[in-house]
Amino acid sequence: MLIELQKCACFGVAGNFTGHLEQAGEDKDFTKVKTAEANAPKAVFPTYMPHIGPHTPEFLGVFPFDDYSIIFPKGEQKLQIEPECAIVFDVEWQGEEVKALKPLVFGASNDCSIRKQGATKISQKKNWGPASKGFATNHIKIDSFAPGGILDRYRIASFLVRDGKAYPYGEDSAVKDYSYFYGKLNEWLIDKLNHQQDEGPAENINLYLNEALRPQRIMVSVGATRYTPFGQENFLQIGDLALVVLYPSDVYTKEDIIHRAQVDNLEEDDISVLRQEIIVKGEPV
Repeated sequence: MLIELQKCACFGVAGNFTGHLEQAGEDKDFTKVKTAEANAPKAVFPTYMPHIGPHTPEFLGVFPFDDYSIIFPKGEQKLQIEPECAIVFDVEWQGEEVKALKPLVFGASNDCSIRKQGATKISQKKNWGPASKGFATNHIKIDSFAPGGILDRYRIASFLVRDGKAYPYGEDSAVKDYSYFYGKLNEWLIDKLNHQQDEGPAENINLYLNEALRPQRIMVSVGATRYTPFGQENFLQIGDLALVVLYPSDVYTKEDIIHRAQVDNLEEDDISVLRQEIIVKGEPV
């Protein structure tokens, strides 16, 4: 299935893996955000809009996804991989509101983030221009977005490759272990896309979507895993390689994936892998 990402509105979900926000030092940003349940995600945040209007931040009109590289932002230091499962949905509209979301495909995503003080909105840490994020080109079709479907089999792994060695960066985690997933995530997303307010670090997503001419597809990175001790303590550097891997655990073990990451042998039809080199602007990949 051809996914024209430049025509999709793209989003991330904040706080959908218990402990990630605390590790990232961002939990304090959400102290005033009220959620229906203690483990509920905190907000949906935009990373890209295919069209922007007068109320949509201009930077969200810059396409930030690149399959091969992350351009290190000038003047920043604390850059981290955010290893995630991303899902592409068809959108059914009813007037100005999203009526339904139909999951189509999933793939590995790096919702790369800058850890910096003073950003008033989540999106300000996410899209700093071209090649600031990534979504794997090997999309895998979703048979059923419910327990028992293909996503039950998949796990998320991530690695930082530095000086020829692959270091596990995020905890190897089952996709189904997101706090909100399947039908619960679908319902939560529809509510946030329609009713989330411009409060604290959150933004009015429905306004942006309508200014984007109500796109027929959206891509959502549904949350970053917790970091390993190495991932929490080590920020990206020029020359590093960022790997995010979604793999079926009934076919490959964790040890298989670690070995394959080390020898750069992850290209398989049933594995979605995103491989990005950290570069400076203007440097050839």
